[in-house]
Amino acid sequence: MNGSWTLVAAPVAEPVTLADVKLHLRVTGSAEDSMLALYLQMAREAVEQECWRACLAQTWDLFLPAWPLDGIVYIPRPPLQSVTHLRYTDADGVQATYSANNYLVDTASEPGRLVLAPSCTWPSVTLTTANPIVLRFVAGYANAASVPAVIRAAILLGVGDIYANREAAASDKLELTETVKNLLSLARVRY
Repeated sequence: MNGSWTLVAAPVAEPVTLADVKLHLRVTGSAEDSMLALYLQMAREAVEQECWRACLAQTWDLFLPAWPLDGIVYIPRPPLQSVTHLRYTDADGVQATYSANNYLVDTASEPGRLVLAPSCTWPSVTLTTANPIVLRFVAGYANAASVPAVIRAAILLGVGDIYANREAAASDKLELTETVKNLLSLARVRY
């Protein structure tokens, strides 16, 4: 995978409900709800990082250093829902949007792809040197029910581990348990 990517808009929901988390942890009161919501977000982010997937709809920018010679841009964080735009900046600092008529978006492949349309070529301008091409895309499953059970289970187990080991979870790096890692190896994207 060539380039780097950054999150533009996080998902507005989680693939596991707070009620499911509380049932999993056998928590009956509401005093810890805000803390459990934070742990749920932490667990989901750890799972997404470990398996290189987006659980629910989120917007990302993919930065490319140059146009791909083979005419294909592989888009990280499957499943790909859509491409919002493809912009590039020339050596004079002028930004332009590459027309969507010039490319096809393949949401069926994993990872998703942007492919030059037949008879189309990339713009022939000289690009600026730092992050000249930005592809904005939306990735993630359509809804919580579409998220594979193995991912939802890994999130619940992750929340349970964070809840049971709160002091360790507050450290710089969240470590997933071997059970969670084994589950996620089934869902991991292989680029």
